[in-house]
Amino acid sequence: MRSNTDRRPLPRSDIRRGAILGALDRWLQDSDLETINVADIAKEAGVTRSAFYFYFENKAAAVAALMEQMVDETLEVSDAFTGSAAPPQVRIQTMLDGLIQMWERHRHLFKAMLEARGAGGTIREIWDDATASFVDAVAAMVRADRAAGRAPDGLDATVLASVLLDVNGRMLERLTLGGALTRPQLIDGTAAIWLSTIYGIAWLPQCSQETA
Repeated sequence: MRSNTDRRPLPRSDIRRGAILGALDRWLQDSDLETINVADIAKEAGVTRSAFYFYFENKAAAVAALMEQMVDETLEVSDAFTGSAAPPQVRIQTMLDGLIQMWERHRHLFKAMLEARGAGGTIREIWDDATASFVDAVAAMVRADRAAGRAPDGLDATVLASVLLDVNGRMLERLTLGGALTRPQLIDGTAAIWLSTIYGIAWLPQCSQETA
């Protein structure tokens, strides 16, 4: 990986690829992925359509490339959560706060990801691989807390971690697409599931009665 302090000029290919991704990211902030065309992306990036297709098979592949930063940020949240020595309630709240902050930075990209992943291929693979990469760490945390007496024995830790991470994904999806519950209610509900499922502790709602 290139160092942040490396001031040598980037290869032209890296610059063009970065320009394409930057243009797509800007378009996604105001438009749905389906309505954006490659010609518009290429024009804003200052490249030709053929240049776009040199780097990316299609728009979904370009979205997948943009997703890399979002996945890295989510990994940082997961590492902080599973490596924390704070009480369970604090750890879970901090983890969810981190996910929400990540989602707020990349809301438009998350929406594009949801639009594109139904078609399978690269988006689906990144989605599944990213989720799977967090399972082992969360499962190890559950096993450690059980061994230390901080959590009761229960369902296989890997199965539990997989399902709980799916709950997080569903929360982010509902935040993106909308639904009957408010953001505070979604966060409280997700926190309650994590805390009660792993630790057998009831979650004290922070603001689930809010309506906005």
